[in-house]
Amino acid sequence: MKNSKDSFVRGRLRSLKFAFKGAWLLLTTEDSIKAQVFVAIIVTVLGCFFNISSTEWMFQFLVIGMVLVAESLNTAVEKIADFVHPDYHEKIGFIKDIAAGAPTFAGITSLIIAGFIYIPKINLLF
Repeated sequence: MKNSKDSFVRGRLRSLKFAFKGAWLLLTTEDSIKAQVFVAIIVTVLGCFFNISSTEWMFQFLVIGMVLVAESLNTAVEKIADFVHPDYHEKIGFIKDIAAGAPTFAGITSLIIAGFIYIPKINLLF
């Protein structure tokens, strides 16, 4: 909530506080986010093990962020839809299904990029 007495900097700091609170709520309450963070940790360890290049790190972190953002927005849409209409409704279900498509696209993209990064490195092991 905007406080009219806040300076520009103080307002940005308050916004940051809310943003970190939201990230913490996602990490502590949402199983989909927990699962994606777990996968992000695994691929980060793999990146260290395989000594991936700076460019590969850039793409890896970009898709990790993309998946987390998509999961977060999907969660927000689902929470709003459940708040607006707690009982089953065909149109709400349709909206939630569409929102679930976003992390699906992000996940498929991340798997493709992971393939470009890791398949050649795994082939070198064998």
